[in-house]
Amino acid sequence: MTTQSTIKQKLARVFDDDLHTKQWHNLVDYTIIGLIVLSTIEVFLSTYDGIVEHYGVWLKVVDYFTTAVFTVEVSLRIWCADQIDERFRGFRGRLRYCFSFYGLIDILSTYPFYVSLITPLPYTALKTLRILRLLRVFRYIKAFNILSRTVKSKRQELMVSLEFLVIVTLLLSFVLYFVEHEAQPEVYDNGWISVVWAFAQYIGDPGGFADTPPITTIGHLVAVLVGLLGIAIFAVPAGLIGSGFSEVMEEDAAEAELKETQDRIIKAFRFVKDQHHTGLFFVPRYLSMTTISTRKLITEEQIFRAVEKSDCLHLYNTALTLNKIDKPIDQIVLVNFYKNTAYGCCIDRGSRITIVSTSGDTEPLAGWFAFHVAKLGGFNYVAKDVVSDPDRLASYYNGLDNPCPNYPVFINDINGMAHRGNTWAIMIVGTEAPRSRPTQLHFCYNTKKGDDSYNDPDSRIKDYDTFDRMYSSMSQAMDEQFGLKSDRNQWYVASKNNIAHNLEADNAFTLRVAGFTLVNDDRLCAIAKQMADCLRQTIEPERSEPFIPEMKKRNIGNDFGMTDYVENC
Repeated sequence: MTTQSTIKQKLARVFDDDLHTKQWHNLVDYTIIGLIVLSTIEVFLSTYDGIVEHYGVWLKVVDYFTTAVFTVEVSLRIWCADQIDERFRGFRGRLRYCFSFYGLIDILSTYPFYVSLITPLPYTALKTLRILRLLRVFRYIKAFNILSRTVKSKRQELMVSLEFLVIVTLLLSFVLYFVEHEAQPEVYDNGWISVVWAFAQYIGDPGGFADTPPITTIGHLVAVLVGLLGIAIFAVPAGLIGSGFSEVMEEDAAEAELKETQDRIIKAFRFVKDQHHTGLFFVPRYLSMTTISTRKLITEEQIFRAVEKSDCLHLYNTALTLNKIDKPIDQIVLVNFYKNTAYGCCIDRGSRITIVSTSGDTEPLAGWFAFHVAKLGGFNYVAKDVVSDPDRLASYYNGLDNPCPNYPVFINDINGMAHRGNTWAIMIVGTEAPRSRPTQLHFCYNTKKGDDSYNDPDSRIKDYDTFDRMYSSMSQAMDEQFGLKSDRNQWYVASKNNIAHNLEADNAFTLRVAGFTLVNDDRLCAIAKQMADCLRQTIEPERSEPFIPEMKKRNIGNDFGMTDYVENC
């Protein structure tokens, strides 16, 4: 991930408007609230001539200081809006944010100060806009959030009741005009008078601007009906909002329970030690449903619900990774992944090598393996893990014109790391190869099956000397240490529709790993370590071995799931 994207993500967490998290960013939230209160007090005190006369300079200092701070804050909010909500991506998205409720309040209460330096604005208008800052506090108040959600959830019902009220009131007001016009034509000389009178009754006609009471019997009956509607205008919305409050509170309770379930599931992914091979601590590649249920006393229904709403968990049937010839048994497992972008994960470690997982949502075990190759080698890592459309699960591996809206961002992030010179993009995916197949690691770079030459014009490799050294070193190490055989384009190819043709890296190829190795081999962490070492020593020898203290020593309390790999290093 680029430095700019990393800063945006950190700012998005700072501006999460959540006062109930345990993050240090809450200090920023409380500081903003304090400055809003201070600014409001300044505006209030400026209404006293005596105070302005004696302390006007200090009031201006407070005004200028809070305005300067809010200017920086609001500008940063606009800049990182796309990290807060995907709807605000791009120029149009920023405009959409600026015209949202809080975005508009932010702008109107801050930027007019600078307009006033160029073009004089009325003092009253300027102070009124600044007092709008007080409305910004609502974004931190849970009660207001609940109220806005309640109104939003019941807006259709409220609109129906309002439409009914308006139509019936108009009908009654016209009836009122026809009967009263004959009785007192000088008062009811047009239909507007009766309409104004009818609607004025709903607010008690405080200004007396509709003091034209009916005098006919039918007019009195209409007045009674309008009075009953006046009761309904408050009773119906109050009932709707009351029921909406109950529903929203129930949703919050369910969401809190769901969040607790998700946290408990993540804590089941506690680091385990690769006791017999590397001695490193790592996140389990998967946990079975049975393991989660028995260890955490969570029902399958709760697990399904938690995964459905989670942005870091996949449900997966391991049988899909294996070949049907081997008669795999269905086993539903959970896989934990790390998400920090709309499509999944992007980590820029400053390397010339970028490990790419194009199918993490459909091949989460291959994604786990790719993540660890990148981590153990100190390489960049980009992964597609987010399911954009659950009814159309799609990989980013093939399809140069992928319709997924996140695909261009995915490509741009990879290409953003391709400017370092002699860069490599390595796609790691799984394969349903049967156990009987003589090779388990398939290196694909040519477009024709069986072609292991270095002269395919459609190949995306430029530095064949380095590739050949890497392949020789890795194939030998994998065979000697793990009994895993390698081949080049023997079983699979890199088609012309391959994602590599959208990448700007100098060299790109695909490494397919046998599915049964991903599912059953307990040496997978050691395999990833050896693979990472071979890639670093042959492709990027100038790069030192990465510092991974979180994998070398258990950090009690910060050893749960992929997040602790990345954020608690």
